[in-house]
Amino acid sequence: MAHSVKEIAVALGCEAAGATDIMIEGLSEPADAGPQHLAMAMRPQYAESLPRGAARAAILWAGADWQAMGLEAAILALRPRYALSGLTAMMDPGPEYGEGIHPSAVIDPTAEIGIGTRIGPFTVIGPRAVIGARCTIGPQCFIGADVRLGEGALLREQVTLCHGVTIGARFIGQAGARIGADGFSFVTPEESGVERARHTLGDQGEVKVQPWARIHSVGGVTIGDDVEVGANTCIDRGTVRDTRVGRGTKIDNLVQIGHNVVIGTDCLLCGMTGVGGSVTIGNNCVLGGQSGVNDNIFVGDNVIAGGGSKLLSNVPSGRVLLGYPATKMDTQMETYKALRRLPRLLRDVAALKKAVFKPGESD
Repeated sequence: MAHSVKEIAVALGCEAAGATDIMIEGLSEPADAGPQHLAMAMRPQYAESLPRGAARAAILWAGADWQAMGLEAAILALRPRYALSGLTAMMDPGPEYGEGIHPSAVIDPTAEIGIGTRIGPFTVIGPRAVIGARCTIGPQCFIGADVRLGEGALLREQVTLCHGVTIGARFIGQAGARIGADGFSFVTPEESGVERARHTLGDQGEVKVQPWARIHSVGGVTIGDDVEVGANTCIDRGTVRDTRVGRGTKIDNLVQIGHNVVIGTDCLLCGMTGVGGSVTIGNNCVLGGQSGVNDNIFVGDNVIAGGGSKLLSNVPSGRVLLGYPATKMDTQMETYKALRRLPRLLRDVAALKKAVFKPGESD
């Protein structure tokens, strides 16, 4: 669907300038833009490539001299990247799964399907499931018994919601997300080497061959409104109480969230992050890619962990962390700098030893 420059600017709450009646059919990077595109020249360095394209209009930063760039129109945004959120929402047609309920879908007669919900081919919906209005459920999804899915949800291809999962409104599940599998919880008849090594920090004692007994997961998963879960991410159900994900939290691809975890509101968990069982994470936290959180610890509100950080103990609110083990970011950077200086330091020490000790003397 095409929109005029003026319509786009009004929808975004931005200033429009020039020939605002130009119709926009799509978005493009500046060098690749055609006459029907809105060029994404949101920073001066991006605008430098505008002459290589054929854009008539662009989205720019506030105060940009759009006429000097050879444009006929511009949208000027105080925070261009934030404007990009609304702009891409306007231009995204969404997945094409067809209207209504596909005849190959298998829906238990006790399930409740909300008004306007679309269900793709080969999807299975179990007994007593309740699906809200205006949901889009893609092909080959599985929704188990007693699942509650709020209105306006989007499940991409092959999403699994296991039995007893409860999810709020406007949920987005990317392809292959698995929510509500059993937790990874096993125990031995006697204290295991792992338990002893954890207590002693290294000594596992006498090695005993013992079988692992499975602890079943009788809890569920509860997810708040406006949550997104990335492709091939797994959220395990709780052992007794539910695993919980708070409102507005966004979870990237290939993330593992263990049993009994509680995640607060408006958190961001980036790709390949792993959160151990029974962790509590506060509100507005950010875990960078490949972060790891040790089981049974607490992470306070407004914590930021840089990529690859490993959180091994409780983290107070407001802390910015980096490294393995994670420490305050400024401390970690000083440690890293010192580590890089070690080879030079060792050479200097060797030179000093040569200067101080006489030939034939012992070190």
